Amino acid sequence: MHFLDDSLLPENQPPLIIQVAPYGPEFLPGDSDDIPVTMDEQVQKAVDCWNAGATVLHVHCREADGQGSKRLSLFNEMLARLREAVPKMVLQVGGSISFAPEGVGAEAKWLSDDTRHMLAELSPKPDQVTIAINTNQMNICELLTADDVAGTSLALPAYQAAYREMFFESGPTFVEEHLKRLQAAGIQPLFMLGDVGQLETVERLIRRGIYTGPLALNWVAIGGGADGPNPYNMMEFIRRTPDGAVLAIESIMRSVLPLTTMAIAMGLHVRVGIEDNLWGRKGERITSVQQVQQMVRIARELHREVATGEQARELFQIGVRYRDADETLSRLGWAPNRQAAQALRRAA
Repeated sequence: MHFLDDSLLPENQPPLIIQVAPYGPEFLPGDSDDIPVTMDEQVQKAVDCWNAGATVLHVHCREADGQGSKRLSLFNEMLARLREAVPKMVLQVGGSISFAPEGVGAEAKWLSDDTRHMLAELSPKPDQVTIAINTNQMNICELLTADDVAGTSLALPAYQAAYREMFFESGPTFVEEHLKRLQAAGIQPLFMLGDVGQLETVERLIRRGIYTGPLALNWVAIGGGADGPNPYNMMEFIRRTPDGAVLAIESIMRSVLPLTTMAIAMGLHVRVGIEDNLWGRKGERITSVQQVQQMVRIARELHREVATGEQARELFQIGVRYRDADETLSRLGWAPNRQAAQALRRAA
């Protein structure tokens, strides 16, 4: 991304898109008073976040016993209720889900990747599904301190040991097929990227025509296989991001606030919520709604407009798809692919 002399003036910046992740799938219900469990509570949490100023909802879903759900049918139910409760909100389903089989004999029919590809079969369909790029470690505990996890299940040695060994599988075969299915279903991928190397892989996917659409990105600064919350890392990722992309900044625990504040000042977008952060001032809990309200206050202090639901959809270009790699590169502001004539001149 390029910064001109007047790029930091709010009248030259797009309205701020606030993503909120209020469902905290890594936590157990007793870890926080702010974790919604019943379907009614989960829907109400979306309404509260919308009213506070969030325009994108990062969706996970819990069973009645508080455990994270892997049932496609329950996600469909939740999406249907969210469409009624917050019709203007951009619904973004977390793509880490592998749906569990439902029905007699179903387990024998499903392969591992097929359970993740079923995200493209959600009905009603979400606006976005997140996708990670390149199989990688996801040790969310690497940056966590004792203060960060105090009073939560992540303070338990066995629980933390499991999460520190977590990784995600997102190899080229899965990614290409997943992007194909999401695009065919009219669902926009939200690329969750931990470093510039993953961004380079996305660029290659675009140059080869595997993904042909608007580019929505989160820089995920959580350490443990991704960049840490270092401003130098953030600025390098921003520098390498094309001007036509929509980039949000995401981090972990109390690093969220300083990085998102910088993002707001620079004309970028933000993600908050208890999935990422439980804390305001050290030792004081903060809810997802309070985190959204905090982003709104900071934006207003900087005289930057906060996006409406319609503006968020327009900025993301939800539902748009380009003809081919050439149009995608042009729209995003990346250099075009080398043409045959250029290669011949070079050879001569």
